[in-house]
Amino acid sequence: MIPKKFGPILFAVILSGLMSLLVSGISTYRATGPMPDFVSMWTSAWLTAWLFALPVVMLVAPLTQKLVRLLVADN
Repeated sequence: MIPKKFGPILFAVILSGLMSLLVSGISTYRATGPMPDFVSMWTSAWLTAWLFALPVVMLVAPLTQKLVRLLVADN
């Protein structure tokens, strides 16, 4: 099991990986349509997108959490 202190990093890795996978897949499909090496193109696009998405999520997630705390009322 992964120690709790690594939770925020694991969150960033999973979130950025899944979102970049989805967005790059949609973008690649829209740009190329169905083609024989679609999966290869998608994988390449995804890895490039993830390279940028991971640091952005790691920087933006704490700011977003603070903003959400400001916008959500305590009951």
